[in-house]
Amino acid sequence: MYFRNLVVGVNTLVPLKNGKLTRYINFDNAATTPPFINVMNAINSFAPWYSSIHRGTGYKSVFSTEIYESSREKVLNFIGGDSKLDTVIYVRNTTEAINKLSNRLCKDDKCVVLSTFMEHHSNDLPWRGKFKVDYIETDDCGRLLLDDLEGKLKKYDGKVKLVAVTGASNVTGYINPYYEIAKLAHKYGAFILVDGAQLIPHRKFDMKSHSDDEHIDFIAFSGHKMYAPFGVGALIGPKRIFEKGEPDLKGGGTVKVVSHDFVIWEDPPSKEEAGTPNLMGVVALIAAIETLQNIGMDKIDEYEGTLLKYANHILSQFNDVELYCPDISNKVAIIPFNIKGIYHGKVAEILSDYFAIAVRSGCFCAQPYIQRLLRIDKQKILKISKNPDSKRPGMVRLSFGLYNTFDEIDILARAIRFIIANKSYFQSN
Repeated sequence: MYFRNLVVGVNTLVPLKNGKLTRYINFDNAATTPPFINVMNAINSFAPWYSSIHRGTGYKSVFSTEIYESSREKVLNFIGGDSKLDTVIYVRNTTEAINKLSNRLCKDDKCVVLSTFMEHHSNDLPWRGKFKVDYIETDDCGRLLLDDLEGKLKKYDGKVKLVAVTGASNVTGYINPYYEIAKLAHKYGAFILVDGAQLIPHRKFDMKSHSDDEHIDFIAFSGHKMYAPFGVGALIGPKRIFEKGEPDLKGGGTVKVVSHDFVIWEDPPSKEEAGTPNLMGVVALIAAIETLQNIGMDKIDEYEGTLLKYANHILSQFNDVELYCPDISNKVAIIPFNIKGIYHGKVAEILSDYFAIAVRSGCFCAQPYIQRLLRIDKQKILKISKNPDSKRPGMVRLSFGLYNTFDEIDILARAIRFIIANKSYFQSN
């Protein structure tokens, strides 16, 4: 398949439990993706020219600075940002991006942030302790309830500073109606942040014009989930938010003038990028963006949707497989499931040991969401908290990338059939 030829390591052989080598199957793309071949080529091609950026006058330094700074326009083009009004701040990942925004958003402890019950911890924990945080409810399938969002916006009567919502859940894959959410947030005077970690690699995204009611004020995403695993991410938002106040990290590159009596900070984004930046990561990110654009995000969305539909249909044929609200409309290609009677961690281990299939198991850094989906009551959660290292309820997660194939899903089906047929053995071993 054409897409498969774009990715590094798709035919790597790994040892099974019996020592036999077999081709690795990666269904853990929601955690991280392998690099594009174009990304590796870009890294290797740029390496001889790599140098410290900004204040160096040597040719390599000037050239590296141009690569670094011009990259921001390419990022804005990719997500529909406005170069006159928005700034691109490079960070390590989505987690750092959201933490950065939490440190700059509002210094008034009366500010309210609305998160949701379906968030990754990275779009929940950074808000705690700094703001009044409330959570938008989800339905029985884990989908956001917009009526509850509007109810809470009304309840706080103009005090909500930000609605922080995932673009696509890393647990269920559900894509939130972020444009509708944006309209509601703006109606009540709030900003919107979209955590794009699981959305940006899989579906075309547009921040829209600042004059549009559906404008997305902030978007954050990670390179390592979009085939550029070199430690870079981005936070995009209005320049004016970052012009005032002090940066959360202070040091080299963040200042215009310093004495022992005063500091004049740099303009954003430099003000927010303390120390030597991850230039190689930015080179990788831009190469990944260019590859995604050359393929076409609509084509990626369409193909991954066929994988999702195929895998969901196959898994639904097994009586012993428990799917969690298997409505696959408006989702990225993620499927959470369990095999009845076998611990989720054991299932993941068997898939790896016997079939070289990589999946993720557990709570996927979204424990409150998993607790809701699994109907775990507060008493059981309290019991778990007293022994946090014990085996916890969770799920097995399949997450597909553009390079996965139907043949790989067929191998997964054989693996599931094998596990179910040997359930008694695996329950006792």
